[in-house]
Amino acid sequence: MREDPSFQKNDFIRERYSGAMPPQEDRPSRAKLFWRRQRRLVRPAIVFLVVMGLAGAGMRLLYDAASEERFAPLRERLVAMEPLPIRHIVINGRGMTSEASIQDALGTSIGHPIFGFSVEAARQRLDELPFIDHATVERHMPDTVIITLVERTPIAVWQDRGHFMLINRAGEEVPDQGLTGKNAQAFLQLPLVVGEGANTAAAGVIDALNHEPLVKAQVTALIRVGGRRWNATLKDGTTVLLPEGEEAAAFARLARYQQSMRLLERPVQSIDLRLPDRMVVHQPPQAIPPAEGAKTDPSPSSPPPPADSAKQP
Repeated sequence: MREDPSFQKNDFIRERYSGAMPPQEDRPSRAKLFWRRQRRLVRPAIVFLVVMGLAGAGMRLLYDAASEERFAPLRERLVAMEPLPIRHIVINGRGMTSEASIQDALGTSIGHPIFGFSVEAARQRLDELPFIDHATVERHMPDTVIITLVERTPIAVWQDRGHFMLINRAGEEVPDQGLTGKNAQAFLQLPLVVGEGANTAAAGVIDALNHEPLVKAQVTALIRVGGRRWNATLKDGTTVLLPEGEEAAAFARLARYQQSMRLLERPVQSIDLRLPDRMVVHQPPQAIPPAEGAKTDPSPSSPPPPADSAKQP
């Protein structure tokens, strides 16, 4: 339908109906319609980009922290800023190593800046301590340093050709420099193993002995015999002959005898357990009483001949 030309020319009609007929320029453009549809996706996209940026910065910081050479300049800048003081130092796995030696090796202490020391250098110094096999050092922001130790714990004292040394489960020597106080008392309670090859074979027999506290309380030394079996020496000097490869069963038998008859506290010379179905107990030799009516003292006029008289001319 064609528009009447007179409508455009008549001012009265145009003013009267202008509110009912919106002008053509008020309709939104295609660009505005597209932006309105996509606006709800913009905010999640911005949040995602911010999170990715923070994650990338964190990964870069961890990458730099893994290398002392790359992290040193960053640490200097962090220390130059207002420091974050260390408020807690947590030590896990400490047994034989003193806390004082750990603090010295760490190179920092409570109250110092948490970025004021090298984690890698502290770990290397801890690894050099006598009883530490390896160590880890971690910063836990904002104020905690965590040290985790794996110690080379000694299990026995090995005597070989008159030389005494502490050994671990692998039979390796554990240095004992600077042991004082409770550490020295702990080593006095370790069993003594004696003989060539006793260091590498000690772990099994010591484990078996630890399962029988009644027997362990009476044993002072384990002696390697012929490179294949053990003898145990008790506090009163009694020797217990153990079967080859059956130390756990022998210690269990001794524990039963100790509980029922206090065998390990009796004055016997030796206890032979090498046979699985019997036990042989050797009593110390007893003095033979003199015959009735016999003289107790030899006559000075007829002294007994010396033991080596037959060898003299």
